[in-house]
Amino acid sequence: MYARTRDSRFPASDTETMSLKSAQWRKSSHSASNGGNCVELAGAGADAVDVVAVRDSKDPDGPVLLVTRAALRTAVDSALSVR
Repeated sequence: MYARTRDSRFPASDTETMSLKSAQWRKSSHSASNGGNCVELAGAGADAVDVVAVRDSKDPDGPVLLVTRAALRTAVDSALSVR
């Protein structure tokens, strides 16, 4: 599995490919084994320690979203504040 990253300092056409073959994906302990709507998270690797990979647990070979740890924390905090 590979994910494309984009450096915001460059135009949208400048991308870099990052391998996630050895990523250790983790699912929330709150996820049920009944096929619920879940996401999995993985560190993006030693070259991108501040990046988290996010994917749909029902589609492990599907697209992967790469976000910074700070952006993920902001998203989670925002979701928790509106519940």
